[in-house]
Amino acid sequence: MGQALSQCLGWRFEDLDQRIEASQGRSIAEIFRQFGETGFRRLEHAALRSLLTDLRTTPTVAALGGGAWVQPANRALLAASAVPAVFLDAPVTELWQRCLPEREQRPLLRDEKEFRQLYEARRPRYLEASLRVETQGKAVGVIAAEVASGLHLGV
Repeated sequence: MGQALSQCLGWRFEDLDQRIEASQGRSIAEIFRQFGETGFRRLEHAALRSLLTDLRTTPTVAALGGGAWVQPANRALLAASAVPAVFLDAPVTELWQRCLPEREQRPLLRDEKEFRQLYEARRPRYLEASLRVETQGKAVGVIAAEVASGLHLGV
């Protein structure tokens, strides 16, 4: 979805997890195995700080992993930068289906029950985002247009 929005706006796109993987020379799953979630979150925070510095000079759509936003230090960085955050919402059953193809790359994606519990625990924080867009059953281009409109980016 972030790539579609960046294309719509003519902006650069960056995925925070891909930035972390590039800087570490290994996958997120490998980072989790080697350093645990705490170690990964430290790397994620450093990558987010670097990304926000880059955003000052280059308009960018950034995709954050589901756990990035719920970390207080990351939310503080985003708030200080005044970069709007967008929560792309959908029913948890649809989100589970969307994530299944990437199951091996997602260390916290074990089974549907745990996924649901994690989502329910995180959702109150997600709702603090600048903009919430319902995505159920919508095409990616439609969602991108709704985000651009909701952020008054005039496409």
